[in-house]
Amino acid sequence: MAIIHVPRPKPSSMNPKRPASSLLMTQVEHMHVAEKRLPLRYRTEIYVNAIKTEGEAAEYIAKATAAIHQAHADAAERRIPATPKPGRLLKIAATADDGPASQSKQKMPRAQSKATGTAGKTSRSKSKSRRKK
Repeated sequence: MAIIHVPRPKPSSMNPKRPASSLLMTQVEHMHVAEKRLPLRYRTEIYVNAIKTEGEAAEYIAKATAAIHQAHADAAERRIPATPKPGRLLKIAATADDGPASQSKQKMPRAQSKATGTAGKTSRSKSKSRRKK
């Protein structure tokens, strides 16, 4: 596998006091929508309309992400695994396949009618077609 060199970001690339870009503000809005679906005890209580800088956005996104992860972890802890009721299980024994099925069970191709040249038509459908002529 080829190694891909990724250059280090410039020290000036992270500026917490810089105004947040529209992309970052869209991410904040998405996190706020996700956070609103959480129970009240997990919400961050941060007013997202007051977020103006990259640092404030990063802080909010980190706290909201941690709250979502904590809510999911707590829900998984409380979840009780379903246990099947006794007597309601089917007991099935598996067997190995003995080989191909017998030829008597295989479908035979339909015989073609010599008169009409079609396969599988019944005498009733033939009589209907004669009446229409």
